[in-house]
Amino acid sequence: MKPSYLTPEAIQNFIQTALLEDIGPGDYSSLASIPADKFGKAQLLIKDEGILAGMELAGEIFKAVDPRLEVDFLKKDGEEIQVGDVGLTVTGPSASILSAERLVLNCMQRMSGIATKTHRLTQLISHTKARLMDTRKTTPNFRMMEKWAVYIGGGVNHRFALYDMVMLKDNHVDFAGGIRQAIEGTRSYLAAKKLDLKIEIETRNLDEVRQVLEVGGIDYIMLDNMDYATMREAVRMIDGRYPTEASGGITEETLAPVAECGVDYISMGALTYSVTALDMSLKAV
Repeated sequence: MKPSYLTPEAIQNFIQTALLEDIGPGDYSSLASIPADKFGKAQLLIKDEGILAGMELAGEIFKAVDPRLEVDFLKKDGEEIQVGDVGLTVTGPSASILSAERLVLNCMQRMSGIATKTHRLTQLISHTKARLMDTRKTTPNFRMMEKWAVYIGGGVNHRFALYDMVMLKDNHVDFAGGIRQAIEGTRSYLAAKKLDLKIEIETRNLDEVRQVLEVGGIDYIMLDNMDYATMREAVRMIDGRYPTEASGGITEETLAPVAECGVDYISMGALTYSVTALDMSLKAV
């Protein structure tokens, strides 16, 4: 089952906006040089190793550019790929293939890079109960695809945006006047607005963890920028009453030790904002 944010309407809206940006009034290079009745075939050539992502999206892009384009998928999302693999072939009007080429590649290369990194980091904590999560540190207007790639790579999607979950971070707590004020104010607001949203609150030290446990009324506790000993003690204090999320400055080197502290989730912005795209190209055959 795909994540709930991947509605047909959302995907089509993304594609149409992206095509407008890239093609505008027309792909004049292709329209000018290739006869309208010229048909051809191209293949997606893989030039890197990793986890493939964006295949389903690529099919939707080709269809949106020209319904006459026929795509034959030779690989699927989430599959391991090697240099020299062919991901798909596309047949149809040659000019249409070229008009779709860059958007397909831009999406698939970045999505595959994210899925690959997510998969690799997930393996580092497979001996623990912790699950790897993404954040909102995404590329504007490309968040849906980046979170989709994390999902394909075996990660967990955190909240999609500001409207589908309440996350009370340090600034919220400080501006509200404290943990109790932030939680109680949030619960009153949600009740008044008839909003059924989960609440997560960030804690920076054991005293704040104690305060959250005293107040209650939340769904998740974030343990932010804590050293290993403090995080282990926080997990012991919480004792399963709420799911825990470790966050803040976690790197590939510290990921496993953090997971071994007993947290339920680990969020890493680097899954989406610091990633190398996989190399691939679309070539006529």
